[in-house]
Amino acid sequence: MTFDLKRYTQTLARLVAQPSVSCALPQWDTSNKAVIDQLAEDFAALGFQTDIIAVPGHPGKYNLLATLGRGEGGLVFAGHSDTVPYDADQWSSDPFTLTEREGKLYGLGATDMKGFFPAVMEAVRDIDPSQLHAPIVVLATADEESSMSGARALLDAGVAPGRYAVVGEPTGMRPINMHKGILMESIRVLGKSGHSSNPALGNSALEAMHEVTSELVQYRGELQQRFHNPGFAVAVPTLNLGCIHGGDGANRICGECELHFDLRSVPGMHNDELRHEINRRLVPIAERRKIDIVFSTLFEGVDPLLQPRESELVRACEKLTGASAEAVGFATEAPFYRQLDMQAVVMGPGSIDQAHQPDEFIAIEQLAPAIDVLRSLIHHFCISSAATASNHKGTT
Repeated sequence: MTFDLKRYTQTLARLVAQPSVSCALPQWDTSNKAVIDQLAEDFAALGFQTDIIAVPGHPGKYNLLATLGRGEGGLVFAGHSDTVPYDADQWSSDPFTLTEREGKLYGLGATDMKGFFPAVMEAVRDIDPSQLHAPIVVLATADEESSMSGARALLDAGVAPGRYAVVGEPTGMRPINMHKGILMESIRVLGKSGHSSNPALGNSALEAMHEVTSELVQYRGELQQRFHNPGFAVAVPTLNLGCIHGGDGANRICGECELHFDLRSVPGMHNDELRHEINRRLVPIAERRKIDIVFSTLFEGVDPLLQPRESELVRACEKLTGASAEAVGFATEAPFYRQLDMQAVVMGPGSIDQAHQPDEFIAIEQLAPAIDVLRSLIHHFCISSAATASNHKGTT
């Protein structure tokens, strides 16, 4: 089936025009309410029941839950409504004005990932709600690019919005069934400054941090011996010592030192367990050196994603796209849906190579095939009798 490119472009232009930057830095962070309101209006016009939900503890941040049809199970098209910050002076055109050039639609969030929602609208436009045996659900979340507060709020509520989730991050419509997890942490060593001529006058935070970093490097080696997944380009977990700051002069004993690091885990690893083990390894250093070590979280993190290849959602996506499921290194909201006992696959139009940079675009040639796949998924999971049976199986 064809789709109306002009209508798609007009819809995406309205979404791109509304700033929804999500960032840990307050000077960049904005509300996503205007985008959520626009999505609610557009899906309501297609017959969806819409519910705008404030994200607890995050003023100005909202999720949208839009539902067409009734019944058990259901297919969820999930995406985030926010974008990363931008460098306006490096763009060839206004980031908030959708611009078509040489078969591409340029704009902030065009591919990551506001462009997914108009594709879903086109896929559902000709669906007869009376034929639905299971609902079609659209979920738009807040703050995926920073805290993932929208997806966390959904998990905290404890109610799965459906049975199957397609997270429409830009993958060129290749189904992704695995990705690494991530956590970002801070370690602060609080020592005592003093004159460098006499070490007894202080307690060097920098020397203690030397032990800390050595312990982290050793732990990394142990993890890489225990965990290995050949599905990833980098098959082992990684731990990166990202930045360190400490001291203020060569002739002063360092009184304070802080390290930031990230750890990217493979399926089978869990962030809470990793944090617990790191903290356990820091305690002896603090006791031995009689110094305070403060371990804290910079970003709450995301666990790895693993959706088994034999699950129905993966099999359906592979059949419809003709592409085998793959693994990627970047993290998404999909693990939150897995924790709600849903099947989850990451798959959407566009390329991650265009995300998070000036002149972000989505290629027009990808849209029609993507919409056809989304429409076929609806028929498989929400209309066909086979889907009705699968919605009752409860397997993940």
